[in-house]
Amino acid sequence: MKFTYAFALVLFIQISFGQKNTPELKGIDNNIELLMERYRAVGAAVAIVKDDKVVYSKGFGYRDLQNQQPVTSNTIFPIGSTTKAFTGTLLGILESKGQVSLKDKPNLYIPQFQFYNEKMDNLITIDDLLSHRSGIGNQGTSEVFFPKKDKLEVVQRLKYLKPEAEIKNSFEYSNMGYTLAGTIVEQITNKSWDSVIKENLFEPLEMVDSYTTLQEMQESNNYAMPYGLYKGNIEKVKFEEFNSISPAGAIKSTVNDLSNWMLTWLNNGVFNEKQVIPQNYIREATRLQNINEDSYEKDAFLFGEGYGWRLRSAYGYYRVDHGGNTFGFSSSLVMFPFEKIGIVVLTNQDNSELPYMIIDNITRKLFKLDSYPIEYPVVVKDIFRPDMDEKGLNNDKLPTHDLNAFCGTYEAKGYGKIKVISEEDALFVILPTFKFKLEHLNYNSFFFKATDQFKEVFNPQFTIQFLNNIQGEVSQLKMYSQKEPVEFHKKT
Repeated sequence: MKFTYAFALVLFIQISFGQKNTPELKGIDNNIELLMERYRAVGAAVAIVKDDKVVYSKGFGYRDLQNQQPVTSNTIFPIGSTTKAFTGTLLGILESKGQVSLKDKPNLYIPQFQFYNEKMDNLITIDDLLSHRSGIGNQGTSEVFFPKKDKLEVVQRLKYLKPEAEIKNSFEYSNMGYTLAGTIVEQITNKSWDSVIKENLFEPLEMVDSYTTLQEMQESNNYAMPYGLYKGNIEKVKFEEFNSISPAGAIKSTVNDLSNWMLTWLNNGVFNEKQVIPQNYIREATRLQNINEDSYEKDAFLFGEGYGWRLRSAYGYYRVDHGGNTFGFSSSLVMFPFEKIGIVVLTNQDNSELPYMIIDNITRKLFKLDSYPIEYPVVVKDIFRPDMDEKGLNNDKLPTHDLNAFCGTYEAKGYGKIKVISEEDALFVILPTFKFKLEHLNYNSFFFKATDQFKEVFNPQFTIQFLNNIQGEVSQLKMYSQKEPVEFHKKT
């Protein structure tokens, strides 16, 4: 659904805790309003904790633009990859009970489990998964185009999936690594990842409006709708289904609930005088476990990964943080452990830098640094929308075969099956959850062209190349959707 937006940002006043004791936050409401106006954001929620208490908690704008429903500090937002620290924490809790060691290998807990090669089997440990140094990588083609809900079934694919970086000596972000970590939790406890999260974190931390499934969230009466920008217009988008990769990004929460989460981390794992998160795990998770050598800025002479957290030096202080992006939502959670400060910003705007701009503004106020909100850059990536222009074959570089020769079923272990069919003098590819037209590029190369039925916000237009065998018959296709092309072999 598309909305025109004559921006008149409405600030819905919520309870604000302790602002009289935090004069450095003076003017913060106005600054957030200015940033939201510049970003054409629909809604946002912000909370700040300091010195063991919540000092600020407010909602801005709308959780539902069409029905003019306001955001409150109890509005539920999907938080994307901010989920990862929760999954890591479960393993920290299990380790404190003697049920696992983070130095163990995954195959100790998952039956008949193997990685792609013997080196990976021998070297990769659980803590490598949590710090993105396993080399597994995201394996997005397997996760996105061939989704399954069964985590155990999905991680067994790793036997066939080539690593995307050097084993144990690289930083390669990996949702699949956290899927494997969540599967280990399930194998140890004989419970679902969802129920273990609720029992061990949501309930003891009194996170009463936090969930792991869309169904649970949508049964509440205060959740945010997802939006994105396209050519300057605000458009409503679909919610993302996480399927097996839920341990990497499926949590939905509120700034009030996440305030309890931050307070616990800033108090050595204690909440309401109870040790909820092991103190030793807090220390290990917020200690540099993996260096991100690709990122270096003048204020970031320390930048790397803990367990589900990004670690860096910022503004001259030690900072622990993680962002989250999922369809229609962007979020960020930042903590300064030695100053006992935590900030969380949740927004219902797709692929937006707005949470980081708001956090920067708040941080500068708290540390009494210069703050110029009107000069912040506006960085919002447009959502993907299909191009409906029809193009025929490239007559200068025609395919080597009749189109029917490309039809058939192609399969790759670790991924699944692709069916290529011919309809109305054009080729189409059928995947488990998508159907794309094959738009011709040159010779035997095509790309996935989204139809008007495609409702995702990511660009799926990957190139594929058909290859011949020694008899000159079409026998294989390569899908250029990740670092190395995925090879599918023709079966019928």
